[in-house]
Amino acid sequence: MRGLVVGGTASSVGKTVATLAIIRAFQHEGLTVQPAKAGPDFIDPSHHETVVDRPSRTLDTWLESEDGLRRNYHRGEGDICVIEGVMGVYDGQRCSTADVAADLDLPVVLVVDASAGAESVAATALGFLAYADRTDSDIRVSGVIAQQAHGGSHERSIREALPAELEYCGRIPPDADLDIPDRHLGLHLGDEAPISEAALDDAAAHLRTDRLRAIADEPAPDPGPYEESALAEKPRVAIARDRAFRFVYPAVRERLDTNGDLVTFSPVAGDDLPAADAVYLPGGYPERFAPQLAESPTLEALAERAAEGVPVYGECGGFMALAESLRTTDGERYDMAGVLPATVEMCERYQALGHVQLTADRRTPTADTGEDLRGHEFHYSRANLDSDATLAFSVDGEGIADGRDGLTEYETLGTYAHVHAASGAFDTLLERSR
Repeated sequence: MRGLVVGGTASSVGKTVATLAIIRAFQHEGLTVQPAKAGPDFIDPSHHETVVDRPSRTLDTWLESEDGLRRNYHRGEGDICVIEGVMGVYDGQRCSTADVAADLDLPVVLVVDASAGAESVAATALGFLAYADRTDSDIRVSGVIAQQAHGGSHERSIREALPAELEYCGRIPPDADLDIPDRHLGLHLGDEAPISEAALDDAAAHLRTDRLRAIADEPAPDPGPYEESALAEKPRVAIARDRAFRFVYPAVRERLDTNGDLVTFSPVAGDDLPAADAVYLPGGYPERFAPQLAESPTLEALAERAAEGVPVYGECGGFMALAESLRTTDGERYDMAGVLPATVEMCERYQALGHVQLTADRRTPTADTGEDLRGHEFHYSRANLDSDATLAFSVDGEGIADGRDGLTEYETLGTYAHVHAASGAFDTLLERSR
């Protein structure tokens, strides 16, 4: 499957809209598109899925390693893969757009803001090309898309100023219908604020699809499948899946579905908690549905199941739901499951952001003593721990408190960090559930 990477000169330059327009342009040519996202992200991929109706792959050199990243790419299906970058092309300490493009050996199409420039768009793009040469970066900046560019002389000035080694791949016109509203964790999700079909079609019509197809290239080879640890019997894993708990990497779901018997439930709807050997509460927006969760019999059943010793893993929003209570930014306090000895409160500013490494100093549902897990954290809440709280991981990020993460009680674990299937955490969860 050929592919290309959509890189930006900076954050908020319009990579998501450009990516969606490229996807739509390829769809108009009858191509099946596999979307993907560089770096840790759950929100941009939701917009990809809205347009393509298939999960967007997560490609992250830190979370997955080089082999894991390539393996994850090759698990995608389609005629062509369109990968949305993260931040600016070279930004990111542990995973950048440039890292992903280099590890996959795929070309980069650069999105440049043209709202207040013309020839300067070419100068900016040329700077990114020169920087790759100057730093011996193994990436190919091959094309340019002018974001917020008008037609006529504006477009012509940009196109004619570009050097021969940079293909002009078209423009995204200024259009308020292409704006995606945001909230504290980033853009609204794709099913909450989908882009107008007509606006997306119009944006796609201004792209030079033939040049984008010509730029797309074959990726680095597939390193082969994971070494799977076969279990004699597939344990049953219940995973929360609703408007409050929805941040799940496709590779995590695939791993659980391959090696376990996966069943979903909705705490917001008050579903009966399915009989299961383990329970997984992924991240999401529990603060937006705190009143429903406070009244949910599902959380009561979850507390009973945890007290019985069933392995339960809550990630970020899942951790918040396992705590004693959650206080929202308007000052309202809501009771949660009460499994983990902490109270959580939402804050106006983010409390942690970035890739992290966790090292277990005790046995947990996701790691043995001494094992390392790789993940990332991004949250707007903070936890206040009871005096008898036990934290299982040291972390080179913020964690829950004092550079530590992984609050434990019974066989229940809550972390602010999100981890990927490649970390091995979910294989361990399945083994613990036997």
